[in-house]
Amino acid sequence: MLWCSIGHVRNAPTILHLDMDAFFASVEQASKPSLRGKAVIVGGLGPRGVVATASYEARVFGVHSAMPMAQARRLAPNAAYLVPRFGLYRLISEQVMGLLRALSPLVEPLSLDEAFVDLEAAGAAWDAPSARSVGERLRADIRAVTALSGSVGLAASKMLAKIASEQAKPDGLVLIEPGTERAMLGPMPVRTLPGVGPATGDHLRRAGITTVEEIAEAGEDELVRLLGKAHGHGLYAMALAHDERPVVAERETKSVSVEDTYDVDIHDRMRVGLEVQRLADRCVRRLREAGLSGRTIVLKVRRYDFSTLTRSETLRGPTDDPAVVREAAARLLDSVDTTGGVRLLGVGVSGLADFTQEDLFAQAAAEEGADVLSEEAVPEPVAEQEAAAERRWRAGHDVRHAEYGHGWVQGSGLGRVTVRFETPGSLVPGRVRTFRVDDPELEPADPLPLVPGDRLGSAS
Repeated sequence: MLWCSIGHVRNAPTILHLDMDAFFASVEQASKPSLRGKAVIVGGLGPRGVVATASYEARVFGVHSAMPMAQARRLAPNAAYLVPRFGLYRLISEQVMGLLRALSPLVEPLSLDEAFVDLEAAGAAWDAPSARSVGERLRADIRAVTALSGSVGLAASKMLAKIASEQAKPDGLVLIEPGTERAMLGPMPVRTLPGVGPATGDHLRRAGITTVEEIAEAGEDELVRLLGKAHGHGLYAMALAHDERPVVAERETKSVSVEDTYDVDIHDRMRVGLEVQRLADRCVRRLREAGLSGRTIVLKVRRYDFSTLTRSETLRGPTDDPAVVREAAARLLDSVDTTGGVRLLGVGVSGLADFTQEDLFAQAAAEEGADVLSEEAVPEPVAEQEAAAERRWRAGHDVRHAEYGHGWVQGSGLGRVTVRFETPGSLVPGRVRTFRVDDPELEPADPLPLVPGDRLGSAS
């Protein structure tokens, strides 16, 4: 069943937006005492890997999500680099979403770590003081249940609630009082508003528009002239703080896609190919954030004459592997004539499914690669066997040793795996030991539950 709130102008800040703080990295810090307060970067560790999440300690060095992992390593060479553990992230996400659904039947998840809640629907809040009380209690409950922190925004619309939660980061709460929205939004950069990406931002800047207030002053007709009817009308309304979008619960995601419109048509075929590869990577990041994988890859091309072509390819099984999506998108592009120029490109994935451990193992194995051994030094069959053994030991993943107990992989290579033995409840960092990758007493293990409570406050 689909539930949604009624779109209307509210006079109280009863829409709540929750955004967990550096979610993947914070889970890893809460799981691993030796990483608390340290720079932690989660993502694909292969040569074409990208950053999924960076802890706040890593962001000090300029590392951010969607950055190529090679660049992150240059900026923060001493950080801990870990492969995602989506199974654990999904379990913790379900705990958080459960707390939200206890507040209201209208919860709209946006990803594993982010959601809107309509507090008015269930009478959970009706004015600013009651909304603030709900928000503070929610933050305390999340800390008590998961040991993690989340930032909360409260406002009379979805757009403003999301802006408020961004201002609240990390580990805070911001409430925007109705009537103060225009004054608050006015000096903010245009990129603050939903739907204003790099291309639209540059287009507005060239027209002399750099702040939200300047969008409002330009007027609706000018924005429609600059951006087109739909985009111009919507952006003008948002600049005036008008957003009546309802909170929609239990919406089934049918596809995940990204697209870019270019101010100047792209004619160079190589540039078109590079843009498609970049869009494929962005699409996969969204898939992973939502805890999904998909079977059908879709390419969208709008040409110089506004004709729009769509091509698709269905794989044998669902994937979240960026290399697989990139290659499929490149094959689809081969069948499209881009002579004359391209105005818009998009890459999407449909036929969605939840992540499975098998999918993740295949993805991680591909990212880790088999270049950790020199095939010149070892006969080929032995090299293949040892490389396969090493791919079992993914950085950050859980293991158990018959003698030393539970730990996690710090790294592997040259036939060895290094493990730190500690658990989420350890009060001090654990000891480090190194084993052969085929040590019979060492085996992969399931993650241990996080230890809730305030004593893990440094984890976020």
